[in-house]
Amino acid sequence: MIDEKLEAIYAEIVRLNPGEVEFHQATRDVLESLGLVVAKHPEFARHRMIPRICEPERQIIFRVTWQDDHGGVHINRGYRVEFNSALGPYKGGLRFHPSVNLSIVKFLGFEQIFKNALTGLPIGGAKGGSNFDPKGRSDDEIMRFCQSFMTELYRHVGEYTDVPAGDIGVGRREIGYMFGQYKRITNRYESGVLTGKGVDWGGALVREEATGYGTVFFLAEMLKTRGETLDGKDCLVSGSGNVALNAIEKLTQMGARVVACSDSDGVVHDPDGIDVALLRQVKEVERLRVSEYAQRRPGTGYIRGGQIWSIPCDVALPCATQNELSGKDAATLVANGCIAVAEGANMPTTGEGVRVFLDAGIAFGPGKAANAGGVATSALEMQQNASRDSWTFDYTESRLARIMADIHETCRQTAEEFGAPGNYVVGANIAGFRRVARAMIDLGLI
Repeated sequence: MIDEKLEAIYAEIVRLNPGEVEFHQATRDVLESLGLVVAKHPEFARHRMIPRICEPERQIIFRVTWQDDHGGVHINRGYRVEFNSALGPYKGGLRFHPSVNLSIVKFLGFEQIFKNALTGLPIGGAKGGSNFDPKGRSDDEIMRFCQSFMTELYRHVGEYTDVPAGDIGVGRREIGYMFGQYKRITNRYESGVLTGKGVDWGGALVREEATGYGTVFFLAEMLKTRGETLDGKDCLVSGSGNVALNAIEKLTQMGARVVACSDSDGVVHDPDGIDVALLRQVKEVERLRVSEYAQRRPGTGYIRGGQIWSIPCDVALPCATQNELSGKDAATLVANGCIAVAEGANMPTTGEGVRVFLDAGIAFGPGKAANAGGVATSALEMQQNASRDSWTFDYTESRLARIMADIHETCRQTAEEFGAPGNYVVGANIAGFRRVARAMIDLGLI
């Protein structure tokens, strides 16, 4: 519930942003935690910090016109919401997916403010993307789209201004095409303008693995506080994209058994544990659906259109997309003995689902804390670019593990400070908000 003193603020946010239901959900999630912090820090109310943080500093919407392989002309819409730069240059990914609209970009950018603050690194919050669908498009078509997209975006980004990265539909290939266009337009080899680059031309080792690995590191820290480890635990990981694949890999390395994963067509159930090498071959090399994995792996079941959360497990990691795990799904997981959930995607659990988990007392790691490893490693990539340096995989992974442990400890301590021990939602929201709010007060009326 939102504190009654903040209800008017939330009502004004809804009025100013009509129809943006994902953005409303994201702001409500944070505001539900902030009654406690405003009571303890009245200066935040005096400086009107909540309305200021909930209003983006800049919202950019632009047309992207491109040509397919047959000469057909297509028009898509591009977005960049530069939400908050109190802690550093704007930082956040670009998403290419037909579902992208202003509400989704704003919710992602709002979440990014607090996620980035929790890393302890000097980066602000932003997000962007387009309703372009890369599925089924040739490399040349994707290149032409990315070049057109960057032709507009380039004037708004820079290593000291705004540093985009990848997200759904945007990987190393797309980052490469956009960086090439930025270089061509500006005549500058400004490595720090984008992260998620190829390791041969300024990228960081572990960046592709970072979000999935980081989610598992955070999960392990939550379990440690309860005297548990991942060893021998049965896990569900929704999705089969970059985050899910790397979460599955790290869970397996840490002794867990991932018994199911999914894509938009259905669910693979492998009671013996997902074969990581085979799954990578199917998804990354051959770019096929998870049903192909089931056909090649003896003893594996495939449920077309199935629901992954109905499979019994000890641990669940929603790693696909927003609002994929409902209150009913959460109740099923709890009834089946699930003891921990860590969000690898952004806001994958509905508000009702979060309440079910918190009421049941299970360890629940919200996305703004649990999946902060991706942006943390992007910031490490920025450090390497600034110093013209290159770090080893093991060194970068150790830095990532340390950052995730620090985020966990910050959330744990903050939750205890505000009378909600074990509630990582309260801990993450307050810790992230407080750091940004203090910086904004120090910087004056920005």
